[in-house]
This record gives sequence, structure tokens and C-alpha cells, in this order.
Amino acid sequence: MSQLSRIFYLVGALGPGGLERQLAYLLQVMDRERYQPAVVVWNKKQGAFFEEKIRALGVPVYSFPSTFSGVRKLRAFRELVKKKSPELVHSYSFYTNFAVWYGTLGLRSIPIGSIRQNFLSERINAGNVLGKLSARWPPIQICNSLAAKETVENTRSYWKPRSVFFVRNSLDLSQFPPSLFPWGDPQLLAVGRLYPEKRWDRLLRALAVLVGKGMKFKLSHAGDGPLRKELELQVKELGLGDKVRFLGIRTDIPNLMKEATFLIHTADDEGCPNVVMEAMACGRAVVATDAGDIPYLVEHGKTGFVVSRGNEVSLVDSIAMLISQQDLARQMGEAGRAKAEREFGLNRLISETLAIYRKSGWEES
Repeated sequence: MSQLSRIFYLVGALGPGGLERQLAYLLQVMDRERYQPAVVVWNKKQGAFFEEKIRALGVPVYSFPSTFSGVRKLRAFRELVKKKSPELVHSYSFYTNFAVWYGTLGLRSIPIGSIRQNFLSERINAGNVLGKLSARWPPIQICNSLAAKETVENTRSYWKPRSVFFVRNSLDLSQFPPSLFPWGDPQLLAVGRLYPEKRWDRLLRALAVLVGKGMKFKLSHAGDGPLRKELELQVKELGLGDKVRFLGIRTDIPNLMKEATFLIHTADDEGCPNVVMEAMACGRAVVATDAGDIPYLVEHGKTGFVVSRGNEVSLVDSIAMLISQQDLARQMGEAGRAKAEREFGLNRLISETLAIYRKSGWEES
């Protein structure tokens, strides 16, 4: 592959997260010989889970020394863009949006930004200054959820992109095949980072209520994060020690799905959660809060249940229904797999992304 690249992707890190997986998918299905992509990692020390997978595709991966300050990274990134002269530079993390705009300023490269979760939350999490700058520039940005796009369009502020497009996350269905329903004692599954916005405390409270009702189940959680000790303490305080297991980071999510009766996802803040799509692809029902694009992914009453983020009674009732009515869980899982086959394939990810590049002025040749 040529040392020059037609398309640059700047990403905050390559840890085991959803946006990193989507970037890997995009590169996987892209005609790499034709488009000559390269990836630049802003904070390599924050994780390199997907770096080996991306390098195995023949895609160059660049990064900066951990000693570099933010300003020094900006300068180094701009020099790299000048040297490689890509036709288009796409920020795949929100907080690197401004870096892409600055790195291409006055050059021939077309800058594109990203909004991966709730637009207002992205701005807040990036910090007062960087949040505003990354919300405004680049002027063209891509959301992975309709909810985020609608928020941008309804926000009356100077600090938002001029144009916003929508490309929903996709999935490599071959990695998440359907499996026979696991009849027997209910095995519940939760997957995700142990961060405040995921609201695992809400899930644990719901499980405690179910135990009080005499319901039998086990729950496994895959993922890690700074709240692990706090949540483990909550498990003990709620008397859930024999009900809940924290597995840490796992790479065998399809196997965990195979063993699960259904998936539970209780986040307050989301974009288009991969794990919900993965559960549906594996033929598992989903009980989830109405964060981000979950109401578009999960058809309430057909492929699972969507509950209001503030309604823990409804959350308890929905989980209880699928614990006690396993045939309903099986039927919902089958309907979820059918929807995944119709709507979640990778071909849509690349075709819709390239279409936005062309609308932004990029000339495909």
C-alpha cells in the first residue's frame, strides 16, 4: 500500500469501545487499495485494543509520544497532514474534531467531524473550551444516531456544526451468529464500560427488587471501568453476591450472548450502542432504556422492551416478564435477528459514509 493516504482517520484511542469497533468495521469493508486509508491515534496510552486488527488490514497507524502536550500534538498532526496530503480527514471521536479542523486549515484536505453520543453530553464531556470548538468545527459532522442529529438541529447556538449527517452503526453479522435458545435457569447479560452514564446502579437496584419477589436468575457483566469497586460494594449492600458476576473485559461476547437468556442495557446517555445490535444479531431479546437510538433499534414489544430512563418500575416489570416467560424471550430474539439481517449489515456503513464524503466535496476516483 502506498505511503501516501487518500483518507485519514483521527481517533482518540483504539481501546475496546464502540466507536473504535465501528472504525475497524469501516476499514474492514473499505476498498483499502483504492482509498488508501490511514489512522492517527491521539491518545495511544488510553488503549490499543483495535490497533493490531487495523494494522493486520494493511492500514498504517500513527500516534504521538505520550510526553506531547495537546498543543504539541496539534502541531505534529498538522505536519503529518501536510506531509501525507490526504484528500479527506475524518475525526472519529468528538473531542478530536477541532484537531482535524485545525490540521487541515488552509490545506486541500476536506475535514469531517463526528458526534458519537448525545451532542450536548459530548460538548460537556470534552470541556468548556474544547467542547465548543469541537461542536463548531469541522462545519460538517456525522452522527451515529438520529437522536443526536435531532438534538443538533434543535439546538439554537453558535457552537454547533453547520451541516450534520447521519450514519447508524453497523455490524459484522458473521461474528454474531444466532444460536439455539438456552432454556433453563435465566442467565441475564449486561455489557459495557463501568462509567457513570451507563447507570449500572439502576440495574442492580432492579435486580434487588426481583430477588425480593423471589425470582431466580444470574447476571453476568462484561466490561470494566473506574466504577467497578463502587458497583461491587453495591452488589454486597443489596445482597446480590450470589446473583451478579463482574467478568471484566471480554473478547468472547458472542459466546456470552449464546449463554444468555436476554440482554439488559440501562444507560442514561447513548449514541447507537453496539451491544444492543450484537444481542439482536445473536437472536437475544433486549431490555433497554430509551437512550440515544435504542428506540429505533429495539421495537418495543417485538424485539424487546424499551423503558423510560426514569421509570425503574417499568424496568423491573420488563425484566421480570422475560425471566418468567422464556418463550416470549425466544420469540423476541428471533425477531431481533431478522431485523439485524435486514438493517445492520456492514455494506450500509461504507456506502452511506462514502456518500457523505462525496456530498462534502470529496471526489471519488
